[in-house]
Amino acid sequence: MNQKMKGIITKVIFAILALALWEIVAKSGVFGEKSELVFPSLEAIGSAFIRNFTVGYADISLMTYIINSMKLLFEGLFLGILLSFLFSGLSMISKTFYYIYDLIVTVFDLLPGVALLPVVIIIVGVKPGIVVLLVVHAVLWPMSRNILDGFKSVPQIYIEAGRNIGLRGAKLLLGVYIPAATSYIVSGLKVGWARAWRGLISAEMIFGLASCPGIGLFINQMRTNMNNAEMYATLIVIVIIGLFVQYAILEPIEKCTVKRWGMSR
Repeated sequence: MNQKMKGIITKVIFAILALALWEIVAKSGVFGEKSELVFPSLEAIGSAFIRNFTVGYADISLMTYIINSMKLLFEGLFLGILLSFLFSGLSMISKTFYYIYDLIVTVFDLLPGVALLPVVIIIVGVKPGIVVLLVVHAVLWPMSRNILDGFKSVPQIYIEAGRNIGLRGAKLLLGVYIPAATSYIVSGLKVGWARAWRGLISAEMIFGLASCPGIGLFINQMRTNMNNAEMYATLIVIVIIGLFVQYAILEPIEKCTVKRWGMSR
């Protein structure tokens, strides 16, 4: 049995055991009258999962909430990734810009997006653009840090070889720095995606917009109405979306670049 198959079997067994443990706790009534709220049975969660998509909340299906969230998420991801490449690239072309941007990345990477929410609301107002800005904030700094670290790790001999064949400025960046730092860039994508996803849900839970309802708002509505089975079912949806992006998008990108070029096992 190869390592990949062994890993899959181990994960499946762990998931089955975790679900079995959940069901045991749900049936035991360990929390008394609150047991059904704290630990709904798997059957209740499964039924709620279906209701979320067929009935939803206020005649709005969960799918509508998901589409709204993903639209804002990908807008923020696109802008965040674009800006991280632009600013990180300029940092390699200009030392002065590097010193300034390195400080900016260090400072803003320490600030949670939720902490900036009141400031963003004052500047932008309560509109969907707030969520996009928070996603950009969640992606830009960690990805920029990874890209900058990747650029700094490029062997000097690669840079000199590029200069010897006439590469300068943006051409040196595209021809040497980016290909050599691919493993760091892919790692930055993974970190940026994870932080953006969490930031999106958090922002929507705090000030969900009725004009553009998202998954976070749906969770909050379920909590307010004590529909805990529906709330847990929505959390499962969030996990499924995250796993899909991880294994169907990010991992193939890694296989086609980093692993294919021998930069990682």
